[in-house]
Amino acid sequence: MNVKALARWYANESRDLPWRATSDPWAILLSEVLLQQTQVARGIGYWRRILNRFPTVTSMAEADLDEVMHLWQGAGYYARGRRLHALAVEVCDPEGPWNGALPSPSTSDDTVADFQRLPGIGPYTAAAVASIAHEVPAAVVDGNVRRVVARQTATVQPTAGDVTSLAQAWMDGAHERNVAPSVWNQAVMELGATVCTPRAPTCSACPVQQGCMARDHTNGPTAFPAPAKRRVITERVLALVDVDAQGRPRLFQRPTEARFGGLWGPRYLDANGPEVAHECERRTKVGEVVHLLSHRRLEIEVWVGQTEHGVDPASKAISTLDERVLNLAKGG
Repeated sequence: MNVKALARWYANESRDLPWRATSDPWAILLSEVLLQQTQVARGIGYWRRILNRFPTVTSMAEADLDEVMHLWQGAGYYARGRRLHALAVEVCDPEGPWNGALPSPSTSDDTVADFQRLPGIGPYTAAAVASIAHEVPAAVVDGNVRRVVARQTATVQPTAGDVTSLAQAWMDGAHERNVAPSVWNQAVMELGATVCTPRAPTCSACPVQQGCMARDHTNGPTAFPAPAKRRVITERVLALVDVDAQGRPRLFQRPTEARFGGLWGPRYLDANGPEVAHECERRTKVGEVVHLLSHRRLEIEVWVGQTEHGVDPASKAISTLDERVLNLAKGG
């Protein structure tokens, strides 16, 4: 890997993203958590909105989970919001070990390991925040880095250990050549995100194409790595939407351990459950909604009934799925 070539390319060609203009570990942590499952273009708006309301880890710790989830609404994968709030609460616990501050080299002998002790923080996020905020020379490994490794080495199915080992070797080489860890990690990820893309890599624009073993391979660069096979499970459920005389639905806050935990929505039942017939007797079916999650296809029958007291959905944190269900119920 030509370290200097990639570093120069990143300096000249990288996207202008707002979290790249700060070294604040809280702001960087928020960006990394958001970008795990949210596209960059959408993530920018959520990052700005959430950071504006919660500029410090303390400000989020002092807030109710419901407010955090309301700001997270629409970003998807809501467990991230719950875990980030839990992280803030733990960091700011006066009886805890963190003293209200995120791990840093000044407070920790192993910043990466300490980040991984926090709720919802895995190896990738720990290395990303430690390297970008504190210049800790820890290599990050995400899907983009794995793809770059696979193509540079023409490896069809690189193991997690092999990817981590080579990524760290690249980081060590960059560090020896005085390329900052924050620059190097972001450069490799940027390369995978914008040039070495899954389906249509632009090899002619790649700053490290000369060392890439997949570029001229018989099977072409897109053969590396081999795509993972995904098994999608279909679930059929019923949404029971009871509305009052003003058309406001009755909503329930889901327990934190449930799907869409912490958010509000109507009751859902397994379509094959024993209580279905009884619950549908006093309701009318108005249509169906199909909603796709990462490994699940939800097929939802929407049944509408009556209740005495509903609430304004805009006052509650609800998922995109629940918005679709409620809109269908309202139209029905």
